[in-house]
Amino acid sequence: MDLLDTLTAKGLRGEVPTREEALAVLATTDDELLDVVAAAGKVRRRWFGRRVKLNYLVNLKSGLCPEDCSYCSQRLGSKAEILKYTWLKPDQAADAARAGVAGGAKRVCLVASGRGPTDRDIDRVTDTMAAIKDADPEVEICVCLGLLSDNQAERLKAAGADAYNHNLNTSEGTYGTITKTHTYADRVDTVQKAHGAGLSACSGLIAGMGESDEDLVDVVFALRELGSDSVPVNFLIPFEGTPLAKEWNLTPQRCLRILAMVRFVNPDTEVRIAGGREVHLRSMQPLGLHIANSIFLGDYLTSEGQAGQTDLDMIKDAGFEVEGAGEATLPRHRADVAEAAQAGHASGGCGSAASACGSGGGCGPCGGHAHAPSSSAAEAAEAPDDELRSDLVKVRRRGAGTELAPNA
Repeated sequence: MDLLDTLTAKGLRGEVPTREEALAVLATTDDELLDVVAAAGKVRRRWFGRRVKLNYLVNLKSGLCPEDCSYCSQRLGSKAEILKYTWLKPDQAADAARAGVAGGAKRVCLVASGRGPTDRDIDRVTDTMAAIKDADPEVEICVCLGLLSDNQAERLKAAGADAYNHNLNTSEGTYGTITKTHTYADRVDTVQKAHGAGLSACSGLIAGMGESDEDLVDVVFALRELGSDSVPVNFLIPFEGTPLAKEWNLTPQRCLRILAMVRFVNPDTEVRIAGGREVHLRSMQPLGLHIANSIFLGDYLTSEGQAGQTDLDMIKDAGFEVEGAGEATLPRHRADVAEAAQAGHASGGCGSAASACGSGGGCGPCGGHAHAPSSSAAEAAEAPDDELRSDLVKVRRRGAGTELAPNA
C-alpha cells in the first residue's frame, strides 16, 4: 500500500506526514487494519524499541470541580457517582506512589481536580513531591493541576517536578462545544507556561466525543507544533451523569487507527495509551502496544482499569518489556532539545517551544493503581453484530459507595 510505505519511510526518518496522509490513515478499512498497525509498529520500534513506559496516577483531590468540561465525571453539576475527597496528605500520596513504583511505574502523575491551583495548593504539592522524592529520588513526577498562573510552573520546577500535564483535548475549532468555562487558548497558555519554566510538557487528546477526522488531525498537529514530548491518547469514558454519557462512537479498530495516526505524526515522541483503553480497545489492547510506547498502570481517576498485574502480564505476553528507571524514554536528539530548553530557562531564557509536552487539565482521564488488583473495566453483553457495541461495557466506578481508600 503506497500510503503506508510512504508513512513508514517518513516515520523512520523522523519526518511528519502531510495532513492529507494523516486523514487517509483514519479512512483506512478494517481489511487494512493489521497493515496499518504493522507500519506504525516499525516506526515505534525505530525510536523506542520494545520498551513500554509505565505511568502511575495519584489522585490528590477528587470531584467538585467548578469547570464544565462535558467529558468529565468531576465537572460542575456532574451527577456521576464518584469518590469525592479533598487533598490527600503528603504521606498518603507518597504511600500511593510507592505502590505504583513497586509495580514498575517510572513516572508518578499527581492530579487534582479544579480550575487551577492556588499558591497554597502549590505548597501542598511541593510537600507531596518532597515526600515522594525522599522515598525514591529517581522517580519522575508529572503534575496535573489545571490552568497555571504566572510563576506557578517555576515553583513546581524548583520543587522537583519533571513534567506538567495539560491536555488540549480536541481541536480549537470545536473546543467551545465541550467546555464553556475556559478556552482552548487558556490550555495552550498553560502548556507554554510549563515549557517556559523548563518542565517537560505532556499534552494529549480525548477521542470519541463526536469529533470529526479533521478535528482529530487538527489537534494532533497542534500538539506536534507545541513540541509535546508526551502525547496521551484518551478514549472517552462515557460516564452516566455527564453530558457525553451517550457518546459511544468508538470501536477497537477505530481506536487503533487513531493511535496509528498519532504515531505517524509524532514518530519520535512518547505516545501513551491513556484513559478508556480497557473500555474501547478491550481484547485488542496488546495491538495498541505495537503503536504506543507508554501506558497508565491500573485504575483511572474515577473509574477502574485492569488489575496492575494484568497490565504487566499483557506487556510480557505481547513480547514487550517494561522500561527501566535508568533508561531514557525519548530518543537522544529529543532529549537534547528538552535539556537545551531547561538550560535556557536556567540562564534566564524562555527555552524553545520544541520541548513542550503538555497533557491533561486537572480532571482529564488518567492512569492509576499498579499494585492492588482491580476489576476489569468491561463486562460482556450481547449486541447486534452490525451496530456499534455501545452496550458491550459497563463503566465501573472506582470505589463508589464503599469505604475504599483513594487509589486502593
